[in-house]
Amino acid sequence: MEISPKLLQPIPFYMTYPGYFGSERESQMIHDMEYLQQMYPDTVKKCQRRVAEILDRTDYEGSMIYDEYPDRLCLLHLADSMRRTLEQEGMTPSEDVVQLLLLNEVYKRRHGGRRGRFF
Repeated sequence: MEISPKLLQPIPFYMTYPGYFGSERESQMIHDMEYLQQMYPDTVKKCQRRVAEILDRTDYEGSMIYDEYPDRLCLLHLADSMRRTLEQEGMTPSEDVVQLLLLNEVYKRRHGGRRGRFF
């Protein structure tokens, strides 16, 4: 019987810790986040959907949202741009709400959320 080369590769040290579930745990966290987002107030839900649609334009291979440490100023600029777009469409979210929605959406995409590159 031949052993697969994949089985002979070393595993990262953190995977040997008791209670480590890896991608299963992360997948559950994303699922929980998406479930709780369904409970947002209607106005915030509309903004969240629109923020996700706008972020689709920056969701590509090599995008800054997938950098190991995304640039804070670029994210703030993107959030401000999204807020202005939402205001033009008749929504009036606060700057803080748009930043929060953007950061949550980036987190989801970086860790396998619905629209993320890992899903």
